[in-house]
Amino acid sequence: MKERKIEIPLKVYAYEELSDADRQLVDKAKEMTNHSYAPYSHFSVGAAVLLSNGETICGSNQENAAYPSGLCAERTTLFFANSQYPDVAVTTIAIAARNESGEFVEQPVSPCGACRQVMLESQWRGGRPLRILLYGNECTYELDRVEDLLPLCFTAENME
Repeated sequence: MKERKIEIPLKVYAYEELSDADRQLVDKAKEMTNHSYAPYSHFSVGAAVLLSNGETICGSNQENAAYPSGLCAERTTLFFANSQYPDVAVTTIAIAARNESGEFVEQPVSPCGACRQVMLESQWRGGRPLRILLYGNECTYELDRVEDLLPLCFTAENME
């Protein structure tokens, strides 16, 4: 038996330490939490992506009483970006969330597994790393690529 340890690089920033461009993207994700439809979970998530052509696309989570019919903010945003700009790479995604009391979460919230897989596919389609910014009141996490968020990921190469 062999044992392997997987480590990921993670940068932790105070909001004020982010670049102007990153703060703007995080602010758009925070703003998008106001467009969330979350009557069941009362957990509002917003996302904003920066495309390689300079465009910014935003989205929010949309719930439904039939839970599988709802969609997370990350997937809403990435699917819209990919449908509108199919040949343009997504370079960065920012994600923010508010809890049931309407306050932004203290610690950054990580995307669900389905969103991680979609982020991986968006990165693959774009042919370049997709940087991730996860906002929380106390700090913002930065990951340089989706594999850092999804080690041992499933890709098209696994099917060969």
